[in-house]
Amino acid sequence: MTSPENGVLLMDAPAIERAIKRIAHEIVEQNPDLSQIVLAGIPLRGVELARRLAAHITSFEGQPVETGVVDVTMHRDDYHLRGKLPSPQQTILPLNLTDRTIILIDDVLFTGRTCRAALDTISSFGRPARIQLASLLDRGHRELPIRPDYVGKNVPSSRNERVMVRLTNVDPEGDSVWLRKS
Repeated sequence: MTSPENGVLLMDAPAIERAIKRIAHEIVEQNPDLSQIVLAGIPLRGVELARRLAAHITSFEGQPVETGVVDVTMHRDDYHLRGKLPSPQQTILPLNLTDRTIILIDDVLFTGRTCRAALDTISSFGRPARIQLASLLDRGHRELPIRPDYVGKNVPSSRNERVMVRLTNVDPEGDSVWLRKS
């Protein structure tokens, strides 16, 4: 199957749903005290993934899980490569991060530089007990020593390929993941 911009379909809606449910179960297994975790998404799609993970955890544990947003705009190191300045968004985290576990959530893990920027952002808000990382896709090509704790799917890719995640509530196409040549 091909489309968004003539790519190859890597994950359809059911595969994305299964991956999110599996990650939600893994998070509960690793973090038995759900009152201490915050699922913090990196805009744009990480925020939607955090919301879905929280909904799954709440549905099978019967306990709500706090969510947040970690905007990395002010800590990025690649403005000179992007060509345009992104619009900063609000970072939303609990006022007191002490003894909390922040689970950072992004749609695609690539070089690790976005995660590094997110870690810098979180550090400017406080000192959580732990920070874990969850990603729907890990495509490799890390430039920094960053490793995810939870992964939906590993996708071997070349640097000249592009992974595009589409999520309902964010994108008009609905849930899908595509790989295409850039």
